[in-house]
Amino acid sequence: MNEPRWLDPDEAAAWRGFVVASNLLNRRLERQLKDDSGLSHQQYEILVHLSAAPGDSLRMTELADKLVTSKSGLTYQVTQLERAGLVARRSCPSDVRGVIAELTDQGREALRQAAPGHVALVRELLIDVLSREQLAVLTEGLGAVSARLRQDETP
Repeated sequence: MNEPRWLDPDEAAAWRGFVVASNLLNRRLERQLKDDSGLSHQQYEILVHLSAAPGDSLRMTELADKLVTSKSGLTYQVTQLERAGLVARRSCPSDVRGVIAELTDQGREALRQAAPGHVALVRELLIDVLSREQLAVLTEGLGAVSARLRQDETP
């Protein structure tokens, strides 16, 4: 049996720093969105992706890929947003099995109201803490990690 490649002290510090910072950041963002708008972070991200898509709509499979979530988890969140009147679902005209999620006017307004507080907190907790050079390194490093993880998911 091969001995694992244990993390050296610098690698372990980077890993611990990433885990702690990402957990704290996610917790604070989740709490701010819930308190200010009644949305979960994932629901907010769904509204963001729909608002950025042509026609304010995406196929559920494409939306799940963008959010890096399971189809069942996405279905649950979209159902909650649909009940709140923020998202509507409709059949895909080119594929009878496909379902399209579409941002409603009410959803657009909810996003418009939620975005300023969310962006301010992202800026306060992450963006403004880092220098431009640190942001560039973070972007490059996490981009490489994301590319590797997406490559591993490809069948």
